[in-house]
Amino acid sequence: MSETATILLVDDEPGVRESVQAYLEYSGDLKVDVASNATEAWEQLEKAIPDLIISDVMMPQINGYQFLEKLRNDLRFQAIPVVFLTARGMTSDRIQGYHTGCDAYLSKPFDPEELEAIVKNLLERRKVNIQANSESAKLEEIAQEIRELKEKLGQQPHLITTPPPMKIDLTPREQSVLDLVAEGLMNKEIAARLNTSVRNVEKYVSRLFSKTGTNSRTELVRFALKHGLTE
Repeated sequence: MSETATILLVDDEPGVRESVQAYLEYSGDLKVDVASNATEAWEQLEKAIPDLIISDVMMPQINGYQFLEKLRNDLRFQAIPVVFLTARGMTSDRIQGYHTGCDAYLSKPFDPEELEAIVKNLLERRKVNIQANSESAKLEEIAQEIRELKEKLGQQPHLITTPPPMKIDLTPREQSVLDLVAEGLMNKEIAARLNTSVRNVEKYVSRLFSKTGTNSRTELVRFALKHGLTE
């Protein structure tokens, strides 16, 4: 992990807080903030959102289950991975934890190496999910722009000056890729539709950029629509 991830550790035992904090921060790629109870943890959450939470279950006033339920009911904190640490290792306790929404459950005493492995695995999954969501949002923006462009061209044909025919020789496969790009599909979806590899699709898209003198998918679709290369 190249970037430092922030962890919030919630436990009413000072010894646990100190030992877990020291162990996880030893490698240098994790920063651990601590809280002695759920109320104190919530105050810290209001100031800064961590990448992951490690929480004891058996705590006074507000236990770990109640704390986690509150987290999962708040849109700001719903996606934060949560690891439970507890002296109660009964199957029923673990089932309750998972039903409440925890991502991992370790019974005390636990192996700190196992805790570190779980933490880093959950952080990596969170990073992948964030990247996937970001990519999905970008794809939707591109698809929406393409839909708006098609609608604009369809509603205002009298404002469009038909350019002189351009001779652009496209292979059947390049034409298929262009048509699917115009539908708003991305490389993985196009590869699945055409039963080919993503790398091959990337090559076809690159050739289309070169043949049309465009630099982005939106420019490519705009060019194709303008010159009648796709519907």
